[in-house]
Amino acid sequence: MNFSGKLQLPIFHTVSKQADSLDLEAYVVGGWVRDLILNRPCKDIDFVCIGSGIKLAQAVAQALGPDVRVHVYKNFGTAQIAWGDYQLEFVGARKESYRSDSRKPLVEDGTLEDDQWRRDFTINALAIRLNSRNFGELVDPFGGIDDIRKKIIRTPADPKVTFSDDPLRMMRAVRFASQLSFDIEPDTFSALTKMAERLQIVSQERITDELNKIILSPVPSYGFKLLFHSGLLNQFFSEMVLLHGVEYIDGNAHKDNFFHTLQVLDNVSRMSDNLWLRWAAILHDIAKPQTKRYDKKHGWTFHGHEEKGARMVPGIFRRLKLPMGEEMRFVQKLVRLHLRPIALVKEVTDSAIRRLLFEAGDDIDALMMLCRADITSKNKEKVHRFLKNFEAVERRMAEVEEKDRIRNFQPPVTGDEIIRMFNLKPGPVIGELKEQVKEAILEGRIHNDRQEVMAFLIDRAREMGLEPVNNL
Repeated sequence: MNFSGKLQLPIFHTVSKQADSLDLEAYVVGGWVRDLILNRPCKDIDFVCIGSGIKLAQAVAQALGPDVRVHVYKNFGTAQIAWGDYQLEFVGARKESYRSDSRKPLVEDGTLEDDQWRRDFTINALAIRLNSRNFGELVDPFGGIDDIRKKIIRTPADPKVTFSDDPLRMMRAVRFASQLSFDIEPDTFSALTKMAERLQIVSQERITDELNKIILSPVPSYGFKLLFHSGLLNQFFSEMVLLHGVEYIDGNAHKDNFFHTLQVLDNVSRMSDNLWLRWAAILHDIAKPQTKRYDKKHGWTFHGHEEKGARMVPGIFRRLKLPMGEEMRFVQKLVRLHLRPIALVKEVTDSAIRRLLFEAGDDIDALMMLCRADITSKNKEKVHRFLKNFEAVERRMAEVEEKDRIRNFQPPVTGDEIIRMFNLKPGPVIGELKEQVKEAILEGRIHNDRQEVMAFLIDRAREMGLEPVNNL
């Protein structure tokens, strides 16, 4: 099979010419070849040569022009070039061996076959020759093309050895299956389940990097089901595993919150590719196992799971090595507020809407998206009816926002102004007056207007025995 007609990028002819001049065998390998066959875009191009990848990279950079720089990593025997929108990596063919307590291999020079043999999956072990004498010829020793056609993830070597050598490959198997909608070949999946505990030697940063790619895949529930059934999920995210299962008392059962969470995640994913909104979907019910109670009158309840869940978010983010800044605060806010819009379906009041708009701020649209996704039921008529009611809430929210300008509102008077206005020293009375102003606006007793606020503030202050010395 020859792909010379598809190697249209000029970089391939540049590499070919330089490899010929250096008398090196050169190949394009791995993900770029896989994505070429799958007709997927790919900006990372890996080149392997028999010999020095660094020397080949330096020759290619010189041919590309004086402004092209080579970044050399001698310890790894690799070199990188940024070429337009593409990242080019060059390496000499290698063979690897592993110790049982580390996923870092011992590396030595090897043949192309050695290099393909060390790769994680057959679909990533494809190579295309670049030398002029055989330009475009496919090298596929493990049936990777056939596995692409069958939509199968399979390891070139014994999967138990592959995953024992580098346990991160187990996460990558699930990630590729989820991204490409492929199946994991039975023997390969069986090895996942047997080797799951080996994931413990992998850094959490690398695990989470793969997890986030699964979360960003088109139907992330598929990846999570593979993680769950293989036992991998329990190695690093036991809180989510605890959501699984249904308990019966007096013939009454609650829904399986694990599969409900996955449905919400898929629903959100159809609306947005925002990673942190997807994380909010994953964590919105994370505290249900801890708050689950059975009441003979009301059945199963999960009172306070939104507050407890919000308190759990920082710990989960910290342990999973997720960012602890605004991304975490965004997820925490949505977890805390996710029941509020749905509660408005039963009783819509302007006061409740103002409070929600105030607390959600600029994240209100993301919150409403999460809440829409959270409406799940096998009864399609019930879902349709609930969504219609939800649309009425959204219309009312838009009306209140237009009228009262509550989203991200700041009370029109500051603490410093109150101090000067009543000649006060800093103290709790300042906060008390500001809180009364905020509550009056949110309750609709006064408008979010400076003149009304000042009149209200003077009245409240006089009730506390304070007189203005300077009307601002």
